[in-house]
Amino acid sequence: HTKMTTIPLGFNIDAPRWDQSTFGGRLKHFLNITDPRTVLVPEEELDRAKALVEGCRAGLVPPGSSQEQLLYAKKLYDSAFHPDSGEKMNLIGRMSFQVPGGMAITGFMLQFYRTVPAVVFWQWVNQSFNAIVNYTNRNAASPISLRQIGVAYVTATGAALATAVGLNLYTKRAPPLLARWVPFAAVAAANCVNIPMMRQQEIINGITVTDGDNNELGRSRRAAVKGIAQVVVSRITMAAPGMIILPIIMERLEKFTFMQRIRVLHGPLQVLLCGGFLLFMVPAACALFPQRCSLSLADLELELRDSIVAKHGDKVPYVYFNKGL
Repeated sequence: HTKMTTIPLGFNIDAPRWDQSTFGGRLKHFLNITDPRTVLVPEEELDRAKALVEGCRAGLVPPGSSQEQLLYAKKLYDSAFHPDSGEKMNLIGRMSFQVPGGMAITGFMLQFYRTVPAVVFWQWVNQSFNAIVNYTNRNAASPISLRQIGVAYVTATGAALATAVGLNLYTKRAPPLLARWVPFAAVAAANCVNIPMMRQQEIINGITVTDGDNNELGRSRRAAVKGIAQVVVSRITMAAPGMIILPIIMERLEKFTFMQRIRVLHGPLQVLLCGGFLLFMVPAACALFPQRCSLSLADLELELRDSIVAKHGDKVPYVYFNKGL
């Protein structure tokens, strides 16, 4: 029995390692699963991690596995597989790809903000990236049709382009720094459209809400709206520091003669700086709200509230649901 001593009794691989009711605990959790290095892990290793996690859930732990190995397997599993369906997510849509993918696109959006064609191109690239991320991280219990995905993609891209091009023309006479903030305004506007559109099924049909012990209680549209609103706020927060502070930094730097000599490097420099912001902002923005979102009984739709009270009396003060990312 000596081999099995490495895993403490009652070890639950799905129990959060850090307290998820505090911002600090959630930040550690997301720093762990949005770690961009996991993007480089080969497919076979991800599949092995999944097998190990599923074995552990079934109570079958290979002899000689240490708790570190299991926790690392869980980290890989969380970074690459969907929490609802357990399917492997496409690489581009994973939260762990947000730093490398986001830093390249954001860097270029901030660099090429002067001409309308460049603005159109980079906003379009960014919305395509966002559409993949939002589709990948949706609440998988609510299927969405290809037509709905198409409509969501077109409207979000339209909102981003209208905001970007409109503001771009408007800021021609404004102070130069305002023009540099246009990409952020466009990204924020598009997020307000893209995420609700991509996840409209949840708003139309409601999402499954459970009690504290994960027993299903019914479907709620208000829960979906609360979850999606939090995701919109998180995404805008994720982009904000880089897209608001970086333009100020670049505005200052570009006044120096040495910076004017190395124009060629401005793009790569912005990309690197964006990466620095995103390394911290992706986990911080994900951690703003608990992943397991709650809604008080009083805020639910009347018919759902009545059916819960009829079945459970006052034993269920709050309902819970996965808000997606």
